[in-house]
Amino acid sequence: MSSDQPAEGIRLQKVLASAGLGSRRACEQLIAQGRVTVDGRGVAELGSRVDPETSVVRVDGKRVNLRSGQVYLAMNKPRGVLTAMSDPHGRPTVGDLVAHRSERLFHVGRLDAETEGLLILTNDGEFAHRLAHPSHEVVKTYIAEVPGPVDRSLARRLKDGIELEDGPVRVDEFQVIGYSAGRALVQVSLHVGRNHIVRRLLDAVGHPVDRLVRTAIGPVRLADQRSGSIRELTAAELGELYRLLDL
Repeated sequence: MSSDQPAEGIRLQKVLASAGLGSRRACEQLIAQGRVTVDGRGVAELGSRVDPETSVVRVDGKRVNLRSGQVYLAMNKPRGVLTAMSDPHGRPTVGDLVAHRSERLFHVGRLDAETEGLLILTNDGEFAHRLAHPSHEVVKTYIAEVPGPVDRSLARRLKDGIELEDGPVRVDEFQVIGYSAGRALVQVSLHVGRNHIVRRLLDAVGHPVDRLVRTAIGPVRLADQRSGSIRELTAAELGELYRLLDL
């Protein structure tokens, strides 16, 4: 057994560095500044050791993922790709895009085949369950291309609530972000997770969607991530999601 991992655990600064918090020297500074807690207790000693499988470590109040076997990925799902890990009819799926990975991954929630954008994949069942559960109210943001013009009163109508066949829906935010050739780009943020909710909502108010892209899930942003690409969530993104999900 190496000197870094005796029976009593691994040095805290090494664990933090492995979790993506910076170099060991930078992580030592985090500890010395009193910004790190282990199992709810403040730690300021550089010789402290932890068990990555059982210890709950937080930096600035945000939990840090310590277990190396757990994977949290952000995918920019292309249009025409099914949100499924396989398809008996041979249609392209998100599973095809992660087929090279050894972990048994699954997607959190889904996007319909014609909707593009941010999708989170993981092998952490509890994390996935909480992120998908409506009680945690994680806000998701979309950009939609719809027929214009859009009346200024629409934002208030959507925030007040629109009655759909399966009940009322209220958005958290709505704004027009651009016009081009009679089309409007609108941004919609909401925490409701029903099937096709954005398409049904905009169709109900007279603006059927031509193109739809999910750009954010809570603190995770699509930004300039190219279509079909996959990246690991950053330590900051994961820490904020842990906070939102009470993990």
